[in-house]
Order: sequence, then structure tokens, then C-alpha cells
Amino acid sequence: MATSPVPEDRLRQQLEELLALPATDPQAALLKDLLGSVIRLQGQRLDMLDLKILHRSLREMRYAFRLFRQYRHRRKVAIFGSARMPSENPLYGLARRFSRLLAEREFMVITGAGEGIMRAANEGAGRENSFGVNILLPFEQEPNPAIVDDPKLIHFKYFFTRKLFFARESHACAVFPGGYGTQDETFEFLTLLQTGKNNPHPIVLVDLPGGTYWQRWEQFVRENMLAARLIAPEDLGLFRVVHSAEDAVAEIEGFYRNYHSSRFVKGRLALRLQRPLTAGQVDDLNVRFAHLCQEGKIEQRAALPEEADEPEVLSLPRLVVPYNWRSAGGLRQLIDVVNSLPT
Repeated sequence: MATSPVPEDRLRQQLEELLALPATDPQAALLKDLLGSVIRLQGQRLDMLDLKILHRSLREMRYAFRLFRQYRHRRKVAIFGSARMPSENPLYGLARRFSRLLAEREFMVITGAGEGIMRAANEGAGRENSFGVNILLPFEQEPNPAIVDDPKLIHFKYFFTRKLFFARESHACAVFPGGYGTQDETFEFLTLLQTGKNNPHPIVLVDLPGGTYWQRWEQFVRENMLAARLIAPEDLGLFRVVHSAEDAVAEIEGFYRNYHSSRFVKGRLALRLQRPLTAGQVDDLNVRFAHLCQEGKIEQRAALPEEADEPEVLSLPRLVVPYNWRSAGGLRQLIDVVNSLPT
């Protein structure tokens, strides 16, 4: 991912080509604005460390976006868990089996590329179905043999850029028992869903049959967060605790039984579906989920004009919800009901 300095004449040519692009090109407008932000840094005389953070972050993101873009047609599952999990632990085998089942169903996996659960997941899915987003640390985080030297292995210097791609590129999240890092990633994903900063997707907390790791975690959440009204009751619906690889895969597949994807457009949430609902089913949703709507009601319709930049999903039917942004758990309930309806 190393870059060499751009000669001044080549840089000047690139700037002229960018400035010559028409103002009606939305990408060109954004790039010109981005360039303006960079130029204004010259007058601010930031500390060298600040500039290095900006430079490295932009390089990492540019490289990762280019790589992931080639695989946007494949659904991916972010998998988290302890880097210290030995291969003889049954949880290691559970993670490997889970990832193998995902690959058999055409999912890809994204791991942190380390040892333990991450290595098990890369082994189970196989190189062709694996991404590794490695964090550069002074210990513990050399890429595992199942993903090392693979073109889909990306090295990140900063946790925040690494987390961005876990969230941006995944369609589901599976978490196995782990330490501080695993808990950080779990609550990060839950927070993004709760606040509407990430599109709806399933979070499965995976343990062995009879395992108590997530059972005790959920008990803590109920007794210390829910009981004190620090979260809403429906927030408990943002995750599922499962005790087998098969149940974890079923939870993820079930989430996409009819739901396809979503997009916020000017206060409205467009839920793209794989198959349309009947008029009676939509009427029933309006009765059951009226509390999700700021004003108006849920409507089934074709694509919104603002979605024209996503031609691959324009033909899908969608439910357009005047969503109030305050009940991510309620939105998950709506998607669950939509997936359960006969089509």
C-alpha cells in the first residue's frame, strides 16, 4: 500500500482534469470540495502528527474502498472473538464450522486477521471467501496463516479506519466470546444500529451449547442497563444469543429472507424487498408499526428518485417508512415481521 510522491507536472495535470469536470457531476463536486479541504490545511499549519494522521487515514480508506468495491455483490459477515482462543478449544471449532457454513451459502467473512477465533473463521470460510482487516500492533496481531499474503488482507494503522470497514462492508455481525477488544466491537456495532448510523443487519452472539458467556452478558445488560432505563426494551431485539453454528447461520439467512437492503432519503427509510407484499399485509404493518412513523404511513412503492444512483436495486419493490429515528429495535421488529410474511 506504499505510495510514491507524484511529480509536480503530473499533479498539475490531475488538478486541471478534476477542475474541468462539469459541476453537474456529483462525484466531481465532492472531489473538488475534498481538494479544497486539503488546500485549506496549508493555511492552518497543523502539527506534523495531525497531518500524518490525515494522510495515513485517507490512504488506508482509498485503498480499502477500492479493494472491497470488487466484492460489493457478495454479502459479508464480520466475525469477532478472542485472538487468544487456542485451536483445541471447542469455540475454535465452532467458529470454523460457522464460517464454513456461511461460505457454502455464498457469504464472505471479514475478520481482524489475527489468531484465535479470527484464524478459525478464515480457515472455515477459505481464502477465496475471506477478508482480513489487520490492525498494526506491537504484539498479538500478525496476520494468521489462513489469510497472510492474500490480496484481500488489509493493514490498518488506526482502529477507527479499521472499524469503519467492518461496519461499512458487512451485512451481519457474529461475535464469539472474547476480551476487551471483542466487547468494544460488540458495543460499537450495537451503538451504530441503535443510533441509526448503520443500516439494519443482524448481530448474533455465538456460544457453545450450555455456554454462559453471552447468557451472563445479557443478564448484565438487562439488570444494569434496562432496569435503570439506560436502554429501551426494544433495544434487546438488536441482538440474538445462539448456541450452534446452524442457528447462527439461520438467523443471518432469515434476516435476508425478504428484506434486501435499505437507504435513508430525506427523512424516509426505503426498505428494499426481494418480493412485494400484498396490500392487506401493508395495511397490517401500518396498524402494528404506526409508532415508527413521524407522520404519514408505510407505503409500498417503486424506487425513490434519489435512489437512481443505485441501478442494481432499482427494480426491487420497497416499503417507504417515514421513520422517526428513535426506535432501532422497533425497526428490527418490522423487518422480522416482513420476513415472516408469506409471499
